[in-house]
Amino acid sequence: MHSERLSVRAPAPGKCLRERVAVWPEAAGGSKSAVSEKSSAMRFQRQHVDSGSSPGSNPNYCNEMMKRRNMTQGRCKPVNTFVHEPLADVQAVCFQKNVPCKNGQTNCYQSSSNMHITDCRLTSNSKYPDCSYRTLQENKGIIVACEGNPYVPVHFDASVESSA
Repeated sequence: MHSERLSVRAPAPGKCLRERVAVWPEAAGGSKSAVSEKSSAMRFQRQHVDSGSSPGSNPNYCNEMMKRRNMTQGRCKPVNTFVHEPLADVQAVCFQKNVPCKNGQTNCYQSSSNMHITDCRLTSNSKYPDCSYRTLQENKGIIVACEGNPYVPVHFDASVESSA
């Protein structure tokens, strides 16, 4: 039986260990799917969670946040929603009302209460690289797709009017 030795070195200063885990997930005791689930959850947080913040009356909130959160690189993302609630409250939606996703999948969940959100929509005269967004603050329920262990949001599916 042939056995290989795997040498794992500490990353060079300024390099991120996560990059090496993504390249060799088995070396870190993980699996490729676990790394993928974690990166999907991290991408969801980067794109949709802005806890403890509110745009207030700042009409440039979406322009600033879409750029800051890397959603205007290579193209202008047409629509995005930020949720201004604690991360734990957003994650808890995964254990609330199960609803069908827009794409027909069955792993979507609707919040049991409204959340403070900001809807960002690309303006009609906007052209890459000058992405310009309309900022609309709302208080709505959210629907998220959840995956993984732990079971966490990986996709923002929709915002909905409260049924109450």
